[in-house]
Amino acid sequence: MKFSLGPSLFFWPKQEVHDYYQRASDSSADIIYLGETVCSKRRELRAKDWLELARQLSTNTDKQIVVSTMTLLESPAEIQVMRRLCDNGDLLVEANDLSAVQMMHELKLPFVLGPAINCYNLATLKVFLKQGLVRWVMPVELSGDWLRQLLQEAEQENIRHQFECEVFSWGYLPLAYSARCFTARSEDRPKDDCQYCCINYPQGRKMNSREGERVFVLNGIQTMSGYQYNLVNEVPQMQAMGVDIARISADSDAAFMQLNNFKAQLTAPQHKALVSTNECNGYWHQIPGMSIA
Repeated sequence: MKFSLGPSLFFWPKQEVHDYYQRASDSSADIIYLGETVCSKRRELRAKDWLELARQLSTNTDKQIVVSTMTLLESPAEIQVMRRLCDNGDLLVEANDLSAVQMMHELKLPFVLGPAINCYNLATLKVFLKQGLVRWVMPVELSGDWLRQLLQEAEQENIRHQFECEVFSWGYLPLAYSARCFTARSEDRPKDDCQYCCINYPQGRKMNSREGERVFVLNGIQTMSGYQYNLVNEVPQMQAMGVDIARISADSDAAFMQLNNFKAQLTAPQHKALVSTNECNGYWHQIPGMSIA
C-alpha cells in the first residue's frame, strides 16, 4: 500500500508553495500531486510554474509526480490552461473535470480520475477505463462498505488489475463547488473584485453553526468539511480490501506527520491512533459525515 500527498487546496504565496513542496520531496509520501484545482484567479503560480515545479520534483526525487487540473471550469481561457496541463509531455495528470478526461482520451494518454468526478459504480468505471483511466480516487462521500463491494465486483469482472484505487484519507473534505466565491462574499466583496482575499486564510475560513459547532470551511468557491477527515485507524481495513493508495491532503505542515502516522499503521495494525475531537470519519462508516466512529 502506498501513500500520496494530495494537491494543496488552499491559496498560498508562491514562495510558501515552493518551500512546502521542497519538504514534500523529502517526506515519506510515495506520490505527490500538485496544481491549482479550485480557482483560476489564484495566480501566484500559473500553469507554466506548476509544470516547472512538477518537473523539478520529478527530477530530484524518485516519487511519482502527478499534475492536477481544475475542478470547475467557467471560461475558454481556463480550458486552454487545462489543455496545457494535460498535454505536458511527460507527467501523469489527475483529471478533476470531464473535459479533462475527454482531453486525455483524445491525446491517448493515461490519467487519474479525481475525487470530484462522480464515479459511483462499476459500469461508470468501465467507461472511464476505456477512456484511459489508470487510477481512480473514490468520491469522498462514499463508504468503506460501498468501496469493498465495488472492488469485489471489479474482481469478479476480471478488471481489478486494470486500475489503482486511491482513497482520500486525511484532511478537510472537498464537498462542493460553486460559481460563487464564498470567501469573497464573507468579506462582502463581489467575486470579480475579490482582491484574492482567500490568501489571508491559509487553511480556509471556518464557519460555525449558531450552536458554535464548526460545520464548514470556506475556501473560495469550494465548501469543505468543518472537521478534518481521518481514516488512520482504517488503514489495515483498506489494505485488506485492496486499496492501493491512501491520500493525505496537503493542507498544512501537519500532513507530513500524518503521512508517517498512516505508514506506521502498516507495521502496527493493532495500534489505534488517537483521533481528535476536531476530526471526523462518518462517511466511511455510513453515519453522518461530521461524526467520529
